[in-house]
Amino acid sequence: MTREGRAGSTEAVPHVVADDLIAGLARRAGALDVALHTVQVSVRGETVAHAVSGPLDLDTPQRMYSVSKTFTSLAIGMLADDGALSLDDPVADHFTELAPVHPWLAATTVRNVLAMRGPHRATTYQLGADVWLESYFRVPPTHPPGTVFTYDTSGSYVLAALVERLAGTSLTDYLRPRLLDPLGMSPGLRFLTGPEGIGHGGSGLICTPRDLLRLAHLLLDDGVHDGVRLLPADYLRSATSRQADTSLQTEAAALRNGYGYQLWLPRRGSWLLLGMGGQIVYGDPVRGLAVVVTADTQACTGGDRLVDDVLDLLVDPLVDRLDARATSQGVPAVHDAAGVSGTTVHLTWPAPRHDPAHARPASGSYAKVADGPGPAELILSLDGSGGRVRSAGGGAGGWDLELRYDGPVQTVVTGRPAVVTAGWTDANTLDVRCALLGDDLTTWRARFAWAADGSLAVRSQVFGESADDEWGFHAGYRRT
Repeated sequence: MTREGRAGSTEAVPHVVADDLIAGLARRAGALDVALHTVQVSVRGETVAHAVSGPLDLDTPQRMYSVSKTFTSLAIGMLADDGALSLDDPVADHFTELAPVHPWLAATTVRNVLAMRGPHRATTYQLGADVWLESYFRVPPTHPPGTVFTYDTSGSYVLAALVERLAGTSLTDYLRPRLLDPLGMSPGLRFLTGPEGIGHGGSGLICTPRDLLRLAHLLLDDGVHDGVRLLPADYLRSATSRQADTSLQTEAAALRNGYGYQLWLPRRGSWLLLGMGGQIVYGDPVRGLAVVVTADTQACTGGDRLVDDVLDLLVDPLVDRLDARATSQGVPAVHDAAGVSGTTVHLTWPAPRHDPAHARPASGSYAKVADGPGPAELILSLDGSGGRVRSAGGGAGGWDLELRYDGPVQTVVTGRPAVVTAGWTDANTLDVRCALLGDDLTTWRARFAWAADGSLAVRSQVFGESADDEWGFHAGYRRT
């Protein structure tokens, strides 16, 4: 870990500095088997610390999942400001080809959908279905709109469809000249599309961590960039104000404090963009503090609670330090960012525990003993420092993994960039972990355990929205 002073700092913080806090967050993530990809901390628009986990960096595109929703909300706000729609329009009025609809759907307004107070108890579409948009209007509603908070990604998809219908172009192309280009966001920013070709404004955003920090700075600056207003002030004020009561949420505690328009309100005066797997954008306008985290929590039960760890271990100590310095200097906290050191922290990938004393050669072919899930054959070529594990038959595209026990291996698995770690946890057990990156985040991990008779048991687990179920199995193998 290295530390580099931030330009403009007048005094080093002796105890609580951003890089130490990031390191503490990284230790917590490692204990939970969470892959922490990147972390950025900025105060008043200046990056005071950042962390990366190679090969990923701040300019590596990644799926940001439900952070997409906020981009879609901002597009709706711009259209409303232009007079193309009203937030009190019934959504169904913009999709008349899908009439007739249930009376509760007919009464659902754009504002209801933005605030996650629509009429459905959950997302209406199925990932593998041929049609997503129509499902919102065909699945029977469970309650009147505007009454209770229910998190519904299909509603966000409908909002994206509405943007594209009114703008006459894709969600990305609508946002490009009005928001993305003025902020200097990466030219590769895009949205995956649903089965109808509609931009997946609920979960399909592909962008870089640096792009998210740029958006955070815009929101902290009340929608103004370089003296030019990019976002309508009234809409942004409403979007970051409490529009729904979320106190019945059972996930992270930070999600129980309220919801605006397609974003969360975790603390008084702050806002939060949150995507599956630990994509986090936090903003505190009073102190000018922004924190951006990208990660993959999917292998950890309750991984959404990473947002609580980010607030407890990183945000709150930074806030306390900024407030303390402001008080001691007799100036408002809003003007004070000095003393938080600018640094780069190098993160490590989660890895199985490894005892070098247990590492041993293991080579040859192993055939599956009984019918069932899992590859028909495993081919091992391992020595005391690493080797390869390959599979044949059984679907899932096959494995061909290079392993090293002294550090991560950057490779390609089933055509996707990947990082593989491995270790011998005892004399007969090898654990392997593989993070697949790109347009979807997937974590695969497997345990290879040898019995006294030389037979091999394999327990394989896979975590990810589009993960191939063939990668999750229990099976026994014998040496051939």
